Amino acid sequence: MNKRYSKADSPPGKFGQTDEELLALPTVFRDDLFRGKRVLVSGAGTGIGKATAYLFARLGADLIICGRDDAKLQVSEGWLNKIGAKVERHALSIRDHDAVARMMDASFANGRVDIVVNNAGGQFSQKAMDFSVKGWNAVIDTNLNGSWYMMQNAARNWRAAGRPGHIINIVAVFWRGMTDTAHSCAARAGVTYLSKTVAVEWAEHQIQVNCVAPGVIETEGFGNYPPEAAATFPTANPMMRTGGAQDIAEACVYLAAPSGKFITGEVLTVDGGGQLWGEIWTYNKPDYFKRGP
Repeated sequence: MNKRYSKADSPPGKFGQTDEELLALPTVFRDDLFRGKRVLVSGAGTGIGKATAYLFARLGADLIICGRDDAKLQVSEGWLNKIGAKVERHALSIRDHDAVARMMDASFANGRVDIVVNNAGGQFSQKAMDFSVKGWNAVIDTNLNGSWYMMQNAARNWRAAGRPGHIINIVAVFWRGMTDTAHSCAARAGVTYLSKTVAVEWAEHQIQVNCVAPGVIETEGFGNYPPEAAATFPTANPMMRTGGAQDIAEACVYLAAPSGKFITGEVLTVDGGGQLWGEIWTYNKPDYFKRGP
């Protein structure tokens, strides 16, 4: 049996960008684009979620941030305050429906919520045949159920307030399967087609629902994978490099801004063409697939 690989197994190393580097990145968007808007970003203590929160703040938005690790959220809050954003912080697990409902109700009670970026999630690398029931359920409960709790509670509040809203779900490039992370593949596919379904159901309430599918995006999350696997990620797409968290943040901004006003039920794939060519093994590539013709 192949053991699961997670961040606890990772050797020390640096992936992604520092807070200072993220805040210094150039952007094509106007710096007051979201002035007067409030944006909720889950998983905003690290990686894509942090980069997305920072970019919305740089563009004038106030933020509601949530995640499991309050210490990391506090760091993000400090940087967001330096940018000038007002921040509401909630430490919780999106697996907990009641906690999500309380946060969402409080956020709407404290002021308008215009955009929800559903980024929180997690997975580990392991061959599917070796998944435990607990491991499978943990990923499905976070990536599928947790995403749904966020979506439904946001939509209910928008409906009650008679206000429009926009949900952007961070999913994955699952079209050709996701070897070594089958649990996350199942969950992300579920969120994607759930999004397409409710984009139609919720259109009458002026609620847009879209997805962004990241490819190999270098963040500290690369430490969740064996070093020999992570070393192959830059060659897993035709552009022969990794993307950065800002690439996903800008995709979210594009959808949430007036540029995305006529887009719903869609998936914006940001993967350097990886859905067309390349392969990713996040645990290890079996000898079977290393054989020549």
